[in-house]
Amino acid sequence: MLLGSIDWFVYSLLKLNPESHLTGAIHFFLYDTVKIFLLLFVMISVLGFFRSFLDQQRLKRWLTQQKIFSNFYAALFGALTPFCSCSSIPIFLSFVRIGIPVGVMFSFLITSPLINEYLVVLMLGFFGWKITVLYVASGMTIGVLVGILAGKMNLERYLEKDIIGNEGGEEKQPTYNSIRERVRFGLDESISILKKLWIWILVGVGIGAVIHNYVPREVILSVINKTGIFSVPLATALGVPMYGSCAAIVPIAVALFRKGVPLGTALAFMMAISALSFPEAVILRRAMKLKLIAIFFGITTLGIIFTGYLFNFLQNILMAPLK
Repeated sequence: MLLGSIDWFVYSLLKLNPESHLTGAIHFFLYDTVKIFLLLFVMISVLGFFRSFLDQQRLKRWLTQQKIFSNFYAALFGALTPFCSCSSIPIFLSFVRIGIPVGVMFSFLITSPLINEYLVVLMLGFFGWKITVLYVASGMTIGVLVGILAGKMNLERYLEKDIIGNEGGEEKQPTYNSIRERVRFGLDESISILKKLWIWILVGVGIGAVIHNYVPREVILSVINKTGIFSVPLATALGVPMYGSCAAIVPIAVALFRKGVPLGTALAFMMAISALSFPEAVILRRAMKLKLIAIFFGITTLGIIFTGYLFNFLQNILMAPLK
């Protein structure tokens, strides 16, 4: 209801031209800002409520002692959550607050936007089961391997201390005597985090709105088609500043593929938009220092580029049944 009223506000009350780039940018900014604030508020509140039931130190010990399986479980959890890159952040922040290792958090943060049920359904419809299965496997592999690599780099020192809370990421777990107190805890935590994030959300969505409405897709397609073997890293680099939901990204990848862009290049572009959006980086800046964001984006970018080249190499095999 609230999101639907944005159309009325922009097109009926303000009477802005729906064909204008400026109108598109204003609509994108208002719609995604409200959507992200609502998602963050609801999800952080719900997660805070359920976190009040958890033995946080036991969960932390379990995810720390499982070694590579911790990364697999986090990546699998990410694959099962239907979140975009920005709306994955509340769970990431919950992990930060209870001191989950950075490598494990990275495994979740990567796979959550890369793989989810509606993306899989869309890919099955557009690309068929072979490409979809390989895409899911490659997304899981990137999440697990990046998480393992990050875990060996001792990156916890690059988390912002006021987001962690107490020194070393340890939180004293209070006791609750009623459901009402647990609900209050969730709401208070949501408000506390949003007070720290709101400016970063506005900046990130604002940049995304400008790029989304003022960078023609035809220009991107033309540039990609002229770069030959370098099309995969270029498509990945072009995808990073973009922002969009999986429902919008998959059709774009299909359109690029149908216009002659190699399969791996089109998917690398889609994966970069999904997992490495610039608004996500801006919001993450409140929880991570710049060096940690750079490491996260750098390692994930390399994983996406490798996957793009792999799909290009296997394109004839994967597409053979569809001819």
